[in-house]
Amino acid sequence: MSEHTNKQFHTDLETTRSLFLEMGGLVEAMVQDGMEALSTGDLTLVDKVREREKEVNRLEVEIDERISLLIARNQPTAVDLRLLLSVSKMLTDMERCGDEAEKIAKMARRLHESGGRYEPVVELRHMANFVTAMIRDSLDAFARLDPVHAAQVVRNDKEVDKEWKGSLRHIITYMIEDPRTISRSIDLIFIARALERIGDHAKNMSERVIYMVRGDDVRHTGIKNTERLARGEAAEEENEI
Repeated sequence: MSEHTNKQFHTDLETTRSLFLEMGGLVEAMVQDGMEALSTGDLTLVDKVREREKEVNRLEVEIDERISLLIARNQPTAVDLRLLLSVSKMLTDMERCGDEAEKIAKMARRLHESGGRYEPVVELRHMANFVTAMIRDSLDAFARLDPVHAAQVVRNDKEVDKEWKGSLRHIITYMIEDPRTISRSIDLIFIARALERIGDHAKNMSERVIYMVRGDDVRHTGIKNTERLARGEAAEEENEI
């Protein structure tokens, strides 16, 4: 009976991991489709994003329930408990990535339906590519239990922040040069902000992967110490500024 229970627990654990990866794949596609709708004006992609958002929400509820049941029934310890706690935290970040992707799609629809011409900001495409790669890499690090790869995602968030500031400067300059674009430019700022937040959530998920594998909480340790902890080395006393 004990052996059967143990096998069932690990089967349920693997199902939970697989569902989370499925959810991550949906969110990644949502970001890509939202940005594609912005670039091309293909508003059928907006509807796809909204349908995927419903599936993401459904998966969030199902995975959350599975985690609660697994903890209540099996009282896992050590690595298994860290896995479940980490997925529970990552679940919130992933669902919020989906929310931000839906915002991007809605803004894309509004921009194209307004009928006015606007100039897409090149930094937005760079940001979108960066944050979708961060989601993909955080999922890859989770699937392969690779804390070093997760630490690289944490470092990459600084590049997203740079792109965010660059796109903001570009959009503000665009508004100053042509005040008629102010309304549309504000929508572009909302899109840039949504992308920046997705990067933050991907970073959070990667930090949870490091905790899951190493047992170290790296949320406020600085990048250099995060990378040391991810490699299993002792961290320095001072945080990176």
